[in-house]
Amino acid sequence: MIYFDNAATTYPKPECVYAAVDNCQRHFGVNAGRGTYKTARQASEVIQKTRVALANLVNIRNENKVIFSPSATVAMNIVLNGLDYSPHTTVYITPFEHNAVARPLKRLSDIYGFSIEMLPFNGRTQELDKEAMRNKFIVKHPDIVILNHLSNVTGNKLPVDEIFNTSKEYGAINILDASQSLGLVPIDLSSQKVDFLIFAGHKNLYGSFGTGGFVYNSNVKLKPYLTGGTGSDSLNLNMPEQLPDFYEPASHDIISISALSASLSWITEQSIKKIYIHKKELTDYTVQRLSELSSVTLYLPENRENHIAIISLTHIDYRPEELADILDNDFDIAVRSGYHCAPYVHKLIGTENTGGTLRISIGYFNTKNDIDSLINALGELD
Repeated sequence: MIYFDNAATTYPKPECVYAAVDNCQRHFGVNAGRGTYKTARQASEVIQKTRVALANLVNIRNENKVIFSPSATVAMNIVLNGLDYSPHTTVYITPFEHNAVARPLKRLSDIYGFSIEMLPFNGRTQELDKEAMRNKFIVKHPDIVILNHLSNVTGNKLPVDEIFNTSKEYGAINILDASQSLGLVPIDLSSQKVDFLIFAGHKNLYGSFGTGGFVYNSNVKLKPYLTGGTGSDSLNLNMPEQLPDFYEPASHDIISISALSASLSWITEQSIKKIYIHKKELTDYTVQRLSELSSVTLYLPENRENHIAIISLTHIDYRPEELADILDNDFDIAVRSGYHCAPYVHKLIGTENTGGTLRISIGYFNTKNDIDSLINALGELD
């Protein structure tokens, strides 16, 4: 199989990740933070080591502000449900948001009656209209701004600093969805105006399913959304005040965290810069080859410097799901079709009525030969 669904989850993983999962299962797959015996201590040490690695990756000093959850979606729910709202609250989002943002916000808006405003992006260029954004902020001051760092549909890297620096002028709470970007794009929380950063362990961090979370980079205290056992302060029926326990009820997925620990070591060895360069070269090569086909329409950001890893297209003769089936059944090429859990972006780029797009998402382990095989397959249908 040639795999081009890396935006859903990166596959394959580095060999060290598979080894870490097996080693953990066999030797210290126990409940961390609940026992004082040496195997439980070993599990706890792996969790703390992984927190430190993630803290270093985003350049914060306190590793206990790295909060683990089962996924980025759960992490986003913890953050969004932990904030305060009123009918006067104004939340700004972008057209590139995932349903991990859109659906919790819809539910909360139904409960509290606040307004959700869309930041202005051009459908053709996928560029932010900076003046229109400033005018919108003047008319309706931002209380909360949520930004998808890297679109899982078009691969467009959004202008984080430009948006968040402006929203902070109004005292907004800034939430960065880095599910697609962390591990690929440098992030520095010591200088960037990000209050909460959401991450997914199984995407560009190259870990396994089961671990996501958020980095708490704010003075804003979230209300507890999930509660339960932590192994600490057990006679207290309220959640323990200390971080990370306050936001981490239930047993840790030590197996997935062990995988993430191994993948973070691998990323450090490779370097984010090297990973980015490799994927950018493959992205540009794929766009160049796809542009040779008369049957496809590409949905690319105009500024190609801000484009990486993800390419959406439609075909003149086949709906996305039909094309995906042909590539799978006839050529053993795995791609994704549909709306990709991103409801707003298809209105922006004009693919609401086409069945969405066919998405090609490139991983570190893809090669130019993989791209050529894809182009040859599509060429047979051209």
